[in-house]
Order: sequence, then C-alpha cells, then structure tokens
Amino acid sequence: MIVDERMTTYIHSLEQQESPVIEAIEQEALKAQVPIIRKETQSFLKVLLMIKKPLRVLEVGAAVGFSAILMSEYLPEGSHITTIEKYEKRIAAARDNFKRAGKEEQITLLEGDALEILGSLERSYDFIFMDAAKGQYIYYLPEAVRLLAPGGVLVSDNVFQDGDVIQSRFAVERRNRTIHSRMREYLYELKHHEMLQTSLLPLGDGVAVSVKKDV
Repeated sequence: MIVDERMTTYIHSLEQQESPVIEAIEQEALKAQVPIIRKETQSFLKVLLMIKKPLRVLEVGAAVGFSAILMSEYLPEGSHITTIEKYEKRIAAARDNFKRAGKEEQITLLEGDALEILGSLERSYDFIFMDAAKGQYIYYLPEAVRLLAPGGVLVSDNVFQDGDVIQSRFAVERRNRTIHSRMREYLYELKHHEMLQTSLLPLGDGVAVSVKKDV
C-alpha cells in the first residue's frame, strides 16, 4: 500500500454503494482475482469525470468491463466510451456485463492488441483511462497523446507498482525488472512531455493525471 492501510480502510468505509449490478460485477471480479480499480481510485475517477464532463472517453484495458460501466454512470448525457481488450475470456465477460448493465449502446468494445488499435483510431478523445499491461504504457503513450484532445485528461492507473517503482532496479525481483524500468521511463516521460502537464498521486497503487496543453 502507498497510503497507510488503516487510513485506506477508513476511506473505504465512507463510500456509498453503486447500483446492484455494478456492486455484483465488482464482487465477481474480486472473487475471480480479475484486477479492477481500487475503491479510492474509483472515487477519484468519478470526481474527475464529473469535473471534466467528457463526451468521448477511451479506455485502454477493459478487463471484464467494470471500470467502463462505472465511468458511464458519471458521464454527461450523449457521452460514449470506447474500450479495448485482447483477452478472449475477458472480452466475453465484458460484453455480458455491458448487457447486464444496459450499457451496450453507450460502450463500444474493440477486440485486439491495444497498440495496433490505438494506431488505427483517428477521432480525438476528451478523457483517456490507461489501465492495461503496465509494461506497455510507455509504448501506448505516443498514441494516447495523439488521440487526446487539447485540454483532454489522461489518467494512468497503478503506476507505483506497490511501491516498487522507487526501488533500485536490483532491489526488484528479476522477473519484474523490465516492467519496473519501463514504468520509471513512463513516469519520466509524463512529467517531461512537452504536450502534457502531469501530477503523480499516491492514491491506490499510484495514479498519474495528465492534461494535454492547448498549444
């Protein structure tokens, strides 16, 4: 945990429940050990969406559709979410969940490799939520910046890797070193990119919020 566990538990205790469908999907995902956004990150994301009021949202990493469905509840009328997923089992689950939640018209699921799909997209987005394979973030970034409208917001989840990101490369397990080095590179790029203004927050497992400059 990046933040004291007792404080996180207290924050969780203050949260209001979502709709029965969203609550059920969340519990099913947790039981199946499918990675979904943490409670405190959910709360932050909802506030950002209500502030920004984006009409076009892009999500990189649908998993079972939980975050897309959650976001859809906090978007203005007429908004649309495009989400990307390549794992077949999760694609099937996501489609089922979109149907359960009555979100089939509001959420479009694109199947396949995220980098290839991002490169094929042409329309701009007001809000991009990055929550896919962490070692690929650095490769997704150029396309995300290209697709983000001026003044648009890019939110990148799980960027602190349970605190490992601040460790020396040699203090990290060998199997995690590639992801570790790529995430550090990603965070550096976010903070130094000429088109972005970025804040890194010790929320959940680390959240980066970037705004595309209007230049």
